Amino acid sequence: MNMLKKYMYLLVLPCLMAATWLSGCTKDFTSINTDPNNIPNALPDQLLAPALVSTMTYNMVRNRGFNNELMQITVNQSDADATVFRYDFKDSYSDYLYNGWYSELTNFKDLYSIASEELTYNASYMGISLVCQAWIYSMLTDTYGDIPFSESNKGKTENILEPKFDKQKDIYDSLFVYLESADTLLKKGTGITAASDPVYNGDVTKWRKFGNSLYLRLLLRISGKAEVHDKVVAKIQDIISDPSTYPLMSSVADDAVLRWTGQGAFISPFVATRAQDFRSPSICSFFIDHLVAWNDPRINIPQYGASGVNRLGIAPVSGNYVGVASGYVSGGGEDKGSYFYATDQTVNSLTPPAITMQTDPMTGLIMNYAELQFILAECAVKGWIDQDPATLYNSGVESGIKYWLPDYDQSVEQYLADGDIQFNATGTEDEQLEQIGLQKYYVMLWADLEQWFEYRRTGHPVLPKGPGLKNGGVMPARMKYPIYVQATNPTNYKAAIAEQGPDEISTQVWWQKP
Repeated sequence: MNMLKKYMYLLVLPCLMAATWLSGCTKDFTSINTDPNNIPNALPDQLLAPALVSTMTYNMVRNRGFNNELMQITVNQSDADATVFRYDFKDSYSDYLYNGWYSELTNFKDLYSIASEELTYNASYMGISLVCQAWIYSMLTDTYGDIPFSESNKGKTENILEPKFDKQKDIYDSLFVYLESADTLLKKGTGITAASDPVYNGDVTKWRKFGNSLYLRLLLRISGKAEVHDKVVAKIQDIISDPSTYPLMSSVADDAVLRWTGQGAFISPFVATRAQDFRSPSICSFFIDHLVAWNDPRINIPQYGASGVNRLGIAPVSGNYVGVASGYVSGGGEDKGSYFYATDQTVNSLTPPAITMQTDPMTGLIMNYAELQFILAECAVKGWIDQDPATLYNSGVESGIKYWLPDYDQSVEQYLADGDIQFNATGTEDEQLEQIGLQKYYVMLWADLEQWFEYRRTGHPVLPKGPGLKNGGVMPARMKYPIYVQATNPTNYKAAIAEQGPDEISTQVWWQKP
């Protein structure tokens, strides 16, 4: 029972709820979210970096072993039961992210609470906390569906150990309030300690840009729901048309990424993976074949013979980049293909390889400018904004390459022409969205579960389906709730599944349902 209580304690501290997501901070915003009887001793600048590092660790571990398998970046060639690339996975997959994300919400809520106190007041840390809370809650609800929100993280302050599950629609409404409130706080421009911020080195303006770009990501995610469509599109138009009120990322310099320096606490979580395990999964055919066909500089094909390494750290097979088809029938797999280099290998007399994803500083991706460009391109294709989708598409492709290769100087038009992937201005809407979705897929490499979320929303890019897929050959729509939730919060658990549907991976979340 003590262990069950420990798990429930992960749902701690107050959340912000609001009736409308278009309002900003209220005059009582600080006082109603502060516990006057329990002021921690830590300072705001001591809390931000550890919470970010821990959150990214959870994201990257499940990105590598779950997202990348579902989304055909890698294939963990196994004939065992419950293989993710066959749309089948153990229930225990659910526990890691659920526990980890709620734990970090506690830390970000502590950051907000301390930064709101009179002696330690700092509006920017409060705003950053709200941005990060919105980010984590969005990942939680997009992974599980309805989740504890309004009563979550209140075990310590209000002794709520069995929080109710809020509907996903209501959660999204409140996330937009978080982001509106964060923008109000961040535009005050209060300085923060640069060393406390491993994402933007204390640049509060860039946090504001990230928060508003995240806002667009989340608005687009629910835009397919008829009941909120018009309101969402109107808000998207407001944000894009008013950059002074809602500044957005404006270049790759605004990318939200926790760079792994290899120093102190900033060591990539991939380093903890044994080298033989890191290189064990093969690269999937879907992922590598496009890059080869495009003569993509991120795998540096023209220089392969000279360097033996490439920016994405992918090992060739007999001098070629060879992928493995996903979703094959148990026992029917291909020979091992290309894979991500590990740090213990020798490559053309380079020991270790010059670049491996195991130590690469750029794997700590939260959101980048390239993704924002593709968000805008989709809005333009759908006629919601008056911008040229081809220009936005080109910008997204170029900035996606520059995320990995900052000094890349070939014209993007030449790159697209060489790969025969210019934007099809005369194509159907679906053909254009497939082009956007495919390129967006590549720029979101290593970004938590975003590729999975976006595929569930759009069906793009179209992934080949092997004959060995489970779940009826349909991409899983969610993770199940952790098993212990059924025991520790049975009443609210039963209410959640009665509202949302059976606790199965095939049950669609609210924004997926027609």
